[in-house]
Amino acid sequence: MLMPRRMKHRKVHKMPTRGKSRSCTRLAFGDFGIKITTAGKITARQIEAARRAIARHCKRGAKVWIRVFPDRPVTKHGEGQRMGKGKGSVDSYEMQVKPGRIVFEMKGVTEELSRGALSRAAAKLPMKSRIVSSSDD
Repeated sequence: MLMPRRMKHRKVHKMPTRGKSRSCTRLAFGDFGIKITTAGKITARQIEAARRAIARHCKRGAKVWIRVFPDRPVTKHGEGQRMGKGKGSVDSYEMQVKPGRIVFEMKGVTEELSRGALSRAAAKLPMKSRIVSSSDD
């Protein structure tokens, strides 16, 4: 799974996700991609599940780019802990995603196969998305 190698601060504040994405709004590498249409958070597990869905559907014949990286730590107290006693330890990593962001791109397979793979990957993500192609721009 994806996670940062080093971090300046181990734990971070939760911040609200407002506005539209300013970066990564167009396809840069591939011919087809998944564009997020609603704001939300993507965990490292969800990114990995979507990547595996794409790889399995294309029988690893496509080149896939992951355009997001989970860099925000999520903390969690252990089960059975009482309230208080400070912030819990780091449990997983996530990334806040704004509308308009490209999450995955792929190249090297037919349009029909890539749309099938990307729709399976979009089902693994927790927010609404749509499939875009380079001919749409």
